[in-house]
Amino acid sequence: MRLLNLVASAALIALIPLAQSGAASDDDAGGVVTLGLVKEIYDQVKSSYVEPVTDKKLAEGAVKGMLAALDPHSSYMDSKEYKEMMVQTQGEFGGLGMQVTMENSVVKVVSPIDDTPAAKAGMKPNDLILAIDDAPVTDMTLSEAVDKLRGAVGTPVKLTVRREGADPFQITLTRAEIKVDPVKSALKGNDIAYIRITNFSERTDSGIEAAFKALQKQSDNKLVGVVLDLRNNPGGLLDQAVSVSNDFLDQGDIVSIKGRQARDNRRYQAQRNHDMTHGLPIVVLINGGSASASEIVAGALQDNHRAVLIGTRSFGKGSVQTVLPVKESGGAMRLTTALYYTPSGRSIQAKGIDPDVTVQPAKIETIAESAGQHEADLKGALKNTGPTATTPTPAKPPTTPGAAAKPAPGAAATPSVAIPPTATALPKPEASTDPAAFGGDQDYQLVRAVDLLRGVTLFKKMAVQ
Repeated sequence: MRLLNLVASAALIALIPLAQSGAASDDDAGGVVTLGLVKEIYDQVKSSYVEPVTDKKLAEGAVKGMLAALDPHSSYMDSKEYKEMMVQTQGEFGGLGMQVTMENSVVKVVSPIDDTPAAKAGMKPNDLILAIDDAPVTDMTLSEAVDKLRGAVGTPVKLTVRREGADPFQITLTRAEIKVDPVKSALKGNDIAYIRITNFSERTDSGIEAAFKALQKQSDNKLVGVVLDLRNNPGGLLDQAVSVSNDFLDQGDIVSIKGRQARDNRRYQAQRNHDMTHGLPIVVLINGGSASASEIVAGALQDNHRAVLIGTRSFGKGSVQTVLPVKESGGAMRLTTALYYTPSGRSIQAKGIDPDVTVQPAKIETIAESAGQHEADLKGALKNTGPTATTPTPAKPPTTPGAAAKPAPGAAATPSVAIPPTATALPKPEASTDPAAFGGDQDYQLVRAVDLLRGVTLFKKMAVQ
């Protein structure tokens, strides 16, 4: 199984290998010395530690350290944790509902999952968890921290959180059984499909196909564009990322994977004539919480010139983890085995994907429009005796409140009349937007995406006239 998500692993349980196989490289020349070092420390701990220690505990600690030293995403799962991971990929699991990683000895939130305790409590991407139930996370490994975050459904857990631009604060969340529907959808206006993917589980591709068909029917087959929302999507299964990309492509590469071993190399290509939208314009929304599998989809659509990306730079997780079952324990090892590359050959590892149009999250503030005068209100204004216009009146362009129009060169100055501000003021930028607002009327990035699609549609109509 190929994984691309950032779900943190729990405790590591395994036996440290005491023999090497295969030819040794120059770096492995000291292999015998290394194993001797392990045995020496093992014997010292067994005989001299202040309390008796079991072989199992020592083996667990050794494997935990060995895999943690590789990268943030390689880990070991015992049989219980392995089964739990399999359940997570099916879209149902227990916990708080947020994806985390370890950064500078603290737990960093990659993304809260919609409609979970973490999202409802206002946790945001890049929040740093300093303590769990008053226990500092600096004394824990990532797996130990995740163990403390998990617990029985209905029990509380207190987090000490540091957020950029704010003093550390405490927040209490109640653990719940997480049942995540990976796809949400809505019709914007009466002709634009809004589809949000929260994670890439086994149900994602079927969910997105069903959502598009339902919106197409709801619009009476008059859809003019699609907004695909991948914000705060931490990733998931590789095959689902490929399938979702394929839903919007008729041809071209989707992603290539390159590993240390030739058997890990693979290239995925789109099936011909498979685009379920039949060429409708697409806008993809991304942000710093878009990671891994969601970056594969965004990169595939961007490099194939199939969609315009709007938002902010993505997370930048460009590695692939392979789950390798361990027969002796019934568990499995999650091991980073390859890096993935977008169709143009880009590795986004630690770089992320830059949007085509950068739009910072913001709130839209609606203000009252004053009852200012119009031309028709002026004394002696000429009457309009021409034919009634048949074309729709264009929307007013956004202007800075209070700005006055300048007369054209040589034109007579108009009377001194106050020009009222537009009904919707310029958005107020913020460091982040509440994920609960995604898809709503106050979602500024979505508003910009919809405006872009409507502009493209209008331009096409003008071009054929």
